[in-house]
Amino acid sequence: MPTDAGDLPLPPPPREGGPSMLDLVRLSRDVVFPPGGEDLYRQIARLTELREGNEVLDAACGRGVSSLYLARSFGVSGMGVDSDPVLVQQAAERSREEGLEGTFTFETASLDDLPYRDGTFDVAIGEIGLAASADPARAVSELARVTRPYGCVVLVQLIWTGNVDPTRREILVQHLGARPMILVEWKQLLRDAGVVDLAVEDWSDAPSPFRPAAAAGGAPFPDFSEIFTLRERVAILLRAWKRWGWKGVKGAVIREREIHRLLTRERVLGLSLIKGTKWPQDLTSP
Repeated sequence: MPTDAGDLPLPPPPREGGPSMLDLVRLSRDVVFPPGGEDLYRQIARLTELREGNEVLDAACGRGVSSLYLARSFGVSGMGVDSDPVLVQQAAERSREEGLEGTFTFETASLDDLPYRDGTFDVAIGEIGLAASADPARAVSELARVTRPYGCVVLVQLIWTGNVDPTRREILVQHLGARPMILVEWKQLLRDAGVVDLAVEDWSDAPSPFRPAAAAGGAPFPDFSEIFTLRERVAILLRAWKRWGWKGVKGAVIREREIHRLLTRERVLGLSLIKGTKWPQDLTSP
């Protein structure tokens, strides 16, 4: 057995515009929680002391699953922002279907140039997709900028935990639709943005609808076939075909099988919750 994840062969990078793993999951008609599931977002609410009346920003909100969960469970309101207009439209439709219209407003915007004033939100959450289509440093800085002084900034991010060479890292990034970093890098980005008192929790082994209990002990991203039934997979791939064509869909599925072996065999990825406090700029850093 190879001792370095870089020893495992991987297929060539996906074609430009082809679907990632997150793309395929997002095409499900069913509600699929981000990795960590409701338990993780309940913990976020506890750590940030969420309560009715709080204003929350959910950046890289996708279809608004976690945003609407927080609105429904804790009475908060706020903004959900994503760079993908299709996902933003679906989030808005979901809020209307669930009778939550008016709690969260969803809009399309660049995640490293947020269209909000300084100090707008009590809590700002950076989801896994935050660094997929934005510069991580600028995106984290923007999260801190729009958070009020003494408010909370939270990152839910994939963390590199194994040794993977740069080329294979980039292949994994394109496949997953997310850009992991080393934990110390995420923490430094937060500190550089004026976020202090950092607390970190490891959620790599947490079961969720996105990562079933049967997959516990593996990687945060299970095999596509483990997440959905055959009927659901066919429906998702048909919708993916309408966006990317059969060539892109076929390539994504083949890559997914091969890369899943790397993720589960070597455990090169983990999932971390990082929470900190926005420190006022006019005060000396503690």
